[in-house]
Amino acid sequence: MNRKPIVNGTFYPANKNDIENLIASYTPDSKKSSKIKAKGLILPHAGYIYSGKVAAATVSHALPKKKIIILGTNHTGVGNNFSLWDKGAWEIPFGKIDIDEELASTILDSGDLITADNLAHINEHSIEVELPMLYYFFNNFKIVPICCKHSNLNTYENVANQIYTAIKNISDEILLIASSDLTHYEPDASARKKDSEIIEAIINLDEKNMLKKIDKFNISMCGAAPVAILISCLKKIKAVKSQIIMYQTSGDTSGDYNSVVGYLGALIS
Repeated sequence: MNRKPIVNGTFYPANKNDIENLIASYTPDSKKSSKIKAKGLILPHAGYIYSGKVAAATVSHALPKKKIIILGTNHTGVGNNFSLWDKGAWEIPFGKIDIDEELASTILDSGDLITADNLAHINEHSIEVELPMLYYFFNNFKIVPICCKHSNLNTYENVANQIYTAIKNISDEILLIASSDLTHYEPDASARKKDSEIIEAIINLDEKNMLKKIDKFNISMCGAAPVAILISCLKKIKAVKSQIIMYQTSGDTSGDYNSVVGYLGALIS
């Protein structure tokens, strides 16, 4: 079964040439960017007009990989807790991106928290939005999309362990991506202050402290689950360095600093 796009023409252009031109405008020096063999990325998932510059800057620094596990936010509340789309392909204006069915099957066989479920993905945008951006820079790859609901640290660590069990012998071949926006709909100064707390925890690869700060400062970060799972899993495959490539708020695009959303691009190696 193929997944049809739901936010083409709204979050990003519906036309291939328009997407290429838009992403190119966000990365004028992309050909000069130093390429890093990343183990993981954290990317925003808003409309490209708001978060595309952050996403493009981040992806442009990463060396392409052929296998990508994308951990998305579950905004809809529909489907299983950790839902993996395990067969077929996802369609985008560039064409289609195949599911890595062998890797998906291995992940499903490696534990019982991540389960096969398409329902969570049908009306969820957080993974779809990343795909045209990744295709523009990487061109040829397969994906394993996993849509994640909010839970707790222990559960996130167990989910990460299920992924790690599946990839530990081929981890160099895989790029893990967490899709998340940060603070939502607060004044710019407040959003930046709160997001700085999250950014500090990400730099330190400390998912436990990140979750504590989300609770302490009431931070409306929608992708706490994907990011916590990502960090936990990456540390198991010996990631040691986290770099913040770019941070902006929607106010930097709209000019409205009264109510903004924060966007982070991070590269972990």
